[in-house]
Amino acid sequence: MSEPTEVDVAVVGAGFAGIGLGVRLARRRRESFVLLERAHGVGGTWRDNRYPGVACDVPSHLYSFSFRPKPDWSRVFAPGAEIHSYLRDCARDEGLDPHLRLGTEMQHARWDGARWRVATSAGTYRARVLVVAAGRLSEPRIPEIPGLSGFDGPVFHSARWDSSADLAGRRVGVVGTGASAAQIVPALAGTAAELVVFQRTPPWVVPRGDRAYSAEERRGFALDPGAERALREELFDDAERAIDARRRVRPDIDRLRRRALDHLAAQVPDPRLRALLRPDYEIGCKRIVISDDLYPALSRDDVTLEPSALARVEKSAAVAASGAHHPLDALVLATGFWTTRLPFAQRIEGRHGLLAERWAGGMTAHASTAVHGFPNMFVLNGPNASLGHNSAVYMIETQIDHVLGALDHLAARPGVPLEVTAEAEAAYTREIDAMAADTVWLQGGCRSWYVDEDSGRLTLLWPGTARSFRARNGTFDPRPYGAAGA
Repeated sequence: MSEPTEVDVAVVGAGFAGIGLGVRLARRRRESFVLLERAHGVGGTWRDNRYPGVACDVPSHLYSFSFRPKPDWSRVFAPGAEIHSYLRDCARDEGLDPHLRLGTEMQHARWDGARWRVATSAGTYRARVLVVAAGRLSEPRIPEIPGLSGFDGPVFHSARWDSSADLAGRRVGVVGTGASAAQIVPALAGTAAELVVFQRTPPWVVPRGDRAYSAEERRGFALDPGAERALREELFDDAERAIDARRRVRPDIDRLRRRALDHLAAQVPDPRLRALLRPDYEIGCKRIVISDDLYPALSRDDVTLEPSALARVEKSAAVAASGAHHPLDALVLATGFWTTRLPFAQRIEGRHGLLAERWAGGMTAHASTAVHGFPNMFVLNGPNASLGHNSAVYMIETQIDHVLGALDHLAARPGVPLEVTAEAEAAYTREIDAMAADTVWLQGGCRSWYVDEDSGRLTLLWPGTARSFRARNGTFDPRPYGAAGA
């Protein structure tokens, strides 16, 4: 493209947030838009994560768009490939193909005073509105471990699974014990000759209770959409009740802790191993693992729990912080993602500089969506827009409604940009901080990827119910935008 292509809306990312907004825009038929996706397919997290055992931790009927239900989910907790297929179907069936720009990476976006100039690997776009839907689980976090690059065997992150690496009959190390590792370890146990799991911090684990839906159940949901909606509402209400434990309300948090400890006692008879697997921080401070098969896998004779972090690598051996040497043939890094310092922020330039500079003290955004100094820009699934107890898709849909309201406001005022005031953003941030102050995420005695490591603020999660997020942010309010919102 020699000249910039003009569009009303440029959306960066084609995961759940980007596809969801794309579907709603396509149904409106009001705005011209493009979905810029650096990969060669849609799906985001569910495209990238293809490790053995990958599945969702939120019930499938809740982890899908309310405006595009899927009555035939195969299981209570859908496998990753099924979720990826669902997103591909959404894009195809809702007519998003003409709007998709696959293999098109945003390299730099700059506000030119009237529109966003978005430079990509496949040309430049000028958009009245920029929506960043790049997500928070898109950039793998690779630990700086001495000797890692010189390891003799294959080394890869869980989100960049090397399907060419044959791990059967090999000695495999898994670094981490979070949500991904809790699915990978049971999948590899019994396939690998030996499995060594490096545990820096034990997770709290609660039962999963997964099962396949019967053909009769799936048929019933298809014939009676009301039954599927009722199940979704029931699942949502069950999840909402968990917020009181995160607020350290008693007896809610005591019941949750007891449920996890009973699960540990029932599944790990060895008292020594059980002691190593018992966390020393409050439940919910870190992401709770939902699993019925992690503990049995760790109890196997061919699986070794190394109760310390990976300290260094010496060619074909992994050395733990405890000093233990573990000869290995392959290493899997289940070490999470960059969540509080999002890499896309280094590529977006507003009126006064880069978004990364604006967020140097931790991510903030009014309504978890709009940032002062960045007119006509909205961030989905960004600051304080995630949950630690319910479905992220509900939060994404809430933000989509907010953005669509902003687009309606802009359409009624051609040529007038929308920029949230610094005062409004600061007031919202104070509101978040006050809500978060006494939660388990800040008072639970742990370090987690929910909390900004420099400021100590809870910058990833909304510290309330999902319903309260929708009540607070689901409808666009022009007043915080000063004169532009009048």
